[in-house]
Amino acid sequence: MEYGICPLSIVPVRSAPSDLSEMTSQLLFGEVFEVLSVKPKWIKIRCTLDGYEGWISANQSKELSAKEYTAAQKNCSFCLELVQGAMTNNHYVPITLGCTLPEYDGLNLKLDGQKFTYSGQVINPLETKPDSELLIKIARKYLYAPYLWGGRSPFGIDCSGFVQVVFKMLGYQLARDSSKQVEHGDVVNFIEEAIPGDLAFFEDKKGKIVHVGFILQEQQILHASGKVRIDKLDHQGIYNEELGKYSHKLRIIKRILQE
Repeated sequence: MEYGICPLSIVPVRSAPSDLSEMTSQLLFGEVFEVLSVKPKWIKIRCTLDGYEGWISANQSKELSAKEYTAAQKNCSFCLELVQGAMTNNHYVPITLGCTLPEYDGLNLKLDGQKFTYSGQVINPLETKPDSELLIKIARKYLYAPYLWGGRSPFGIDCSGFVQVVFKMLGYQLARDSSKQVEHGDVVNFIEEAIPGDLAFFEDKKGKIVHVGFILQEQQILHASGKVRIDKLDHQGIYNEELGKYSHKLRIIKRILQE
């Protein structure tokens, strides 16, 4: 087994081959990966989107040939619905926001040799010119999604997973973690020069990048902290009005989207 694809809505990616190990990320429906090693019940994978490595349960994946692996990455569309069923001959698969629809033709998609009918809203990066308005419109769909370490879906998401999946739907491949995402894009020197869709990165007391969010208009930020929420942003960082204090210290602003 060299390649595989995620056939379920959401599959946990773990740090070790055990159901008790930490979930460090997730695969979403239609995302593909390389297989690094195989154990009786577990597969170590490298996610094609970002090179992220981890373990998934063998019974939550489908094997792909090299030809199928290549085909699954061509002309992909992405789900824009919070949840929408994809129907095959005898069952539905719930598709969530940000899932990949391999070989989607406007009505049907293909996965594991099966044809699924899908009639929800989609976005295809090859047919869409990305801009900040569209980026923020998609990102706002995640408002009030609960925070989940390692999560990448509207039913549980972390700050960097949120940023990564939104950009994925516009055709951008970002790293999985905020400490690596900060390496993408161009520096915005002053917060006054930031525009909606720019990314603000935040550091801990040791100076390590630990948080990221989308800058909005009127000195606000959209980010995942407890839930996906909107807070005030200034040159110091994120000010949480509910707590009456700053929750994150601003380190740098980067511009990924080049309109």
